[in-house]
Amino acid sequence: MSSFKMPSDAHRGQTTLPSRPHMAPVGWWLADVFGAAMLAAGLANCISTVAGSAGWFGIGTAVLLIVGGGVVRSLAQFAARYSAQKAATSHKGQLRTRLHQMLLVSGTRRNRLIGEDVRLAIDNPEAIEGHAARYLPIRAAATLSPLLVAALVAPASWVAAAIMLATLLPFALGMALAGFAARKESDAQLAALTRMSGLFVDRVQNLPSILAFGVEGRIGRHLATATKEVADRTVHVLRIAFASSAIMEFFAALSVALIAVYAGFSLLGLLPFRAPEQLGLTEAFFALVMAPEFYLPIRRLATAYHEKQQGESAALRIDEEVRQIDQADISVRLETMPKQLGLRNFALRYPDGQCIGPFNGLWQSPGLHILHGPTGSGKSSLLKAIAGLIPIDRGELVADGTAIDPNMLAGKLAWAGQTVALFRGDLRNNIAPCGTEYSDDALLALAARLGLESMFGERNGLDAIIDHRGSGLSGGERRRIGLMRAIASGRPLLLLDEPTADLDDVAARAVIDLLSEAAQTCLIIAATHDDRLVAAGHSVLELR
Repeated sequence: MSSFKMPSDAHRGQTTLPSRPHMAPVGWWLADVFGAAMLAAGLANCISTVAGSAGWFGIGTAVLLIVGGGVVRSLAQFAARYSAQKAATSHKGQLRTRLHQMLLVSGTRRNRLIGEDVRLAIDNPEAIEGHAARYLPIRAAATLSPLLVAALVAPASWVAAAIMLATLLPFALGMALAGFAARKESDAQLAALTRMSGLFVDRVQNLPSILAFGVEGRIGRHLATATKEVADRTVHVLRIAFASSAIMEFFAALSVALIAVYAGFSLLGLLPFRAPEQLGLTEAFFALVMAPEFYLPIRRLATAYHEKQQGESAALRIDEEVRQIDQADISVRLETMPKQLGLRNFALRYPDGQCIGPFNGLWQSPGLHILHGPTGSGKSSLLKAIAGLIPIDRGELVADGTAIDPNMLAGKLAWAGQTVALFRGDLRNNIAPCGTEYSDDALLALAARLGLESMFGERNGLDAIIDHRGSGLSGGERRRIGLMRAIASGRPLLLLDEPTADLDDVAARAVIDLLSEAAQTCLIIAATHDDRLVAAGHSVLELR
């Protein structure tokens, strides 16, 4: 057996949220500051030259600095965003892969609506992507860039640099208080969104029952209440966002105004106190142009701050869900397919309290083994329980004499049920959505064995496009596509639910012959009413 480890508590924060930003975008944001300094120096020198004052260098050099600064800033900003997005997309993909593995194999042990898991695995990593792509690198740049701006301004005017740093302290305090309040509201908003998503998907799934019992009004009120809660939480988050934006703009404007007043009064000799430094027009204009750059990284941080709150709230929801997954049940998967798979006092219980079982049986691998019994005897439910899709009430699933959790078979089994899940795309990707070792010619040969040769020929072969409903396909054709998918997966364990249903005699016989051949290399457990398939089986477990 090989370990498949869930993130430990110590490691969980690193797998959900990046612990530190990718350094490439931070470096590019710092390069943007140097580009701004080049622009400011070139403009200041041009203004001084036009005004007849002595500049730092010639007009030609000033023009080159302006052009070069613009080019540097454009390239730096593009490279910063591109490199940050690339790193964040990679992190999001890895996180989704982990989440899908965790949620799929623990689905029977958590009391969660499907919509909640969908939001957890799809929407939450999207929020974390914003945190990683924008907030983290911009936060690091916002910590370093103002200090770099002040350091560049200090040689021209140390007083202007001191004004910048002095206005930064109260600003940081105000933003910290706003951020604390925003975190709580963002957590509440995300929880409300998750509840609404789960409620909506669950009600859509059960829409026929809702209409049959005439409870549309009550369900509509439930959805309206959940929607109103989301709206109210969103308004609370926006209020705090507007407050933090007002704090930032006030101190940014205050910093620029103080520098402008100081520079103007100093140049005019109107300071009410002794001038602390000798300030020329070039130096004053340079400091004034660089003053907005001091708060520009913090402005960027403010625009990304909401993504910080969303990312941290999403990570918190993921961590809370992961902690509820029983690691003991899913920490390992079978490395090799067992030679024997069996049931020991294996019983299931339906939500209404009805119990089926207990069942006892032993299946040799490879081989074709049959579950046979009347409608309602639990054949489909037993297959789903072996696949880990529904919980076991009592008893054990046994592999080579050792009790195992059904989830340990993940990666070893393929499923072909009575309802075949299709998606929009070509037939090739519907048959092998996760890839296959079968070539196109081999897939077409498999289709011919199943009696689908004419259907493939009429529909442009494997390149034929179908929709998620399988429009134009008969029930038997859809069922055989599901069977092709199971066989082409190359998995050593096939669980098949009524594989010959909806088929005429010729097609059913072709399926039975193919299963008999496949059973020479893999373990097949099939639930069926078909006496011909029962006769072809190596063993039969009767369900009453």
